[in-house]
Amino acid sequence: MGDPSPKDADLVTELLNMTTFDDYKVYSGMLPVGDTTKELHYVLVETASGNESDPLVLWFNGGPGCSSMLAFMQEHGPWVMDSGEETFKKNDYSWNTDANMLYIEMPAGVGFSYCNSTVESCDYNDTSSADQNLLALNAWFERFPEYKTKELYLSGESYSGIYVPNLLYVIDKYNSDNANNATSNADQINVKGMMVGNGVTNWTYDTMPATVDMGYWHSIMSQDTHDSIIAEDCDYSGIVFGNNPSDSCIEYLNTFQNNIQYVNIYNIYGQCYGGISEEEE
Repeated sequence: MGDPSPKDADLVTELLNMTTFDDYKVYSGMLPVGDTTKELHYVLVETASGNESDPLVLWFNGGPGCSSMLAFMQEHGPWVMDSGEETFKKNDYSWNTDANMLYIEMPAGVGFSYCNSTVESCDYNDTSSADQNLLALNAWFERFPEYKTKELYLSGESYSGIYVPNLLYVIDKYNSDNANNATSNADQINVKGMMVGNGVTNWTYDTMPATVDMGYWHSIMSQDTHDSIIAEDCDYSGIVFGNNPSDSCIEYLNTFQNNIQYVNIYNIYGQCYGGISEEEE
């Protein structure tokens, strides 16, 4: 008997403290990125409905640099672990109820995804990430050719407002180049659409400006701090790209951030695990 195929070798039958996968198949493995040392980790959770017409949904978390295992294990995977808990529970709202879910950790270096920094640069940008994702996706289709004809939807959250449309762009170009070269339809990627939740799309409004507005309208910013920010017309857009607000605007921002340091900014109504130590009380 020969060696198992890469697909068979990737089959996951159970996960510790989670469950045994008997009703649908789960796969996990590494995808080569062209002729580089980079490999992207994936998890495929096949649809629980068993319907052949169910689409393939590719999911990215944001960051940049956030592992897509967060979504698999805490958001819309079949079994999830709530914050502060130590065991998984069945997720009645799992997306694999009616879709084949493909989670990919990217760029290389995030989570279980790999890059050998002693051989090549492991730096990345939005363009190179999209190119890596296309190479990895094509490698995945080689391993799972039965999915090539299924409708593909690209999805994600947060910084995936950048990841998803960039990947959609390079897939569209890839399909167009194949069509222009008169290759067969089998070489096309059957992408049908995209969906992004809470996506980063415009640095003028997103990230820090949105956090400040959200903080005020959800009553975790004082009226005095808010009035000072408005009076000085503080511009917090693009701080990570070198935009430098005035010293007083930075002081207002620091005051706000110090006041919310023990608030889970992604779930302000949830418990902040870790909290304040006895020494800090």
